[in-house]
Amino acid sequence: METPTLIDPFMRAVTYLRLSVTDRCDFRCTYCMSEDMTFLPKKDLLTLEELDRICTAFIGLGVRKLRITGGEPLVRKGIMGFFGAMGRHLESGALDELTLTTNGSQLHRFADDLYAAGVRRVNISLDTLDESKFARITRWGRLPQVLRGVDAALEAGLKVKINAVALKGFNEDELFSLVDWCAAKGMDLTFIEVMPMGDMGAEDRIGQYWALSDLRAQLADRLTLTDLDETTGGPARYMRVQETGQKIGLITPLSHNFCESCNRVRMSCTGQLYTCLGHDGMSDLRAPLRASENDAVLIDAIHAAIGRKPKGHDFDYSRQGVQGQTIRHMNHTGG
Repeated sequence: METPTLIDPFMRAVTYLRLSVTDRCDFRCTYCMSEDMTFLPKKDLLTLEELDRICTAFIGLGVRKLRITGGEPLVRKGIMGFFGAMGRHLESGALDELTLTTNGSQLHRFADDLYAAGVRRVNISLDTLDESKFARITRWGRLPQVLRGVDAALEAGLKVKINAVALKGFNEDELFSLVDWCAAKGMDLTFIEVMPMGDMGAEDRIGQYWALSDLRAQLADRLTLTDLDETTGGPARYMRVQETGQKIGLITPLSHNFCESCNRVRMSCTGQLYTCLGHDGMSDLRAPLRASENDAVLIDAIHAAIGRKPKGHDFDYSRQGVQGQTIRHMNHTGG
């Protein structure tokens, strides 16, 4: 394997790109965006050809893992053509993994095509198995459609991980039902602390916050947990459940800062590169991308952006105020 060429100021190699292909979504989850979101004009979005070009540049600079996000990535018209095109980098060996994070609503349509493109693993965001609560938290979503998508993904041969945002007073009582459901289907499960991303209107971020240290303690009361050293290149810390054999991950940006080993950057669907989820500072790659057909201009801009990557985020709830809250919404950056 070639030596990585994207090294940030703290000597961390950047080998993981999370790419948002759209800010649009068919849900309006209360912790992600407001119900009356104004979406970007289509002219501001990178075309699928431009997304291909920019991803290819990153892969040429040592990115080994590409995760496609949104909004909801599968609502973007023509997106399966993009997945198919990215498959060439898997076949050449330049890319180790092509994957996506989805709300699952469109998986019944696309699971087989995703597998054919080389995708082998998907993350599905699902916070509750209660149909009425699901409708309330997603505002527009329908649980049966998502469950159909989960089954379609498994039938297509995709390994599924469920991502559940831990929300105090909402899904605390479903902790063990979520664990049992995932175990029965052979799926791993990751719990995520709610993060201060964008203005949610009436939503109370501090009231939503459920520390995963408390969640883990509840699991340990009933199950035998073994901490694992392994990582999938993301921020989760994993445990093995002895009784079921499944892995449970905890993503704790607030109670456990994971920045020291950060190997990733995020790019928005408009070509804005965010080198830290918890900072609003970004670098525009759309302008150099469109300024020249010569990728040297784009590559110089990528190197300059990585050179500004901060050491870590500033999220903090400890003072009962949402410190370090970013201005942008999660659907704009990509989950």
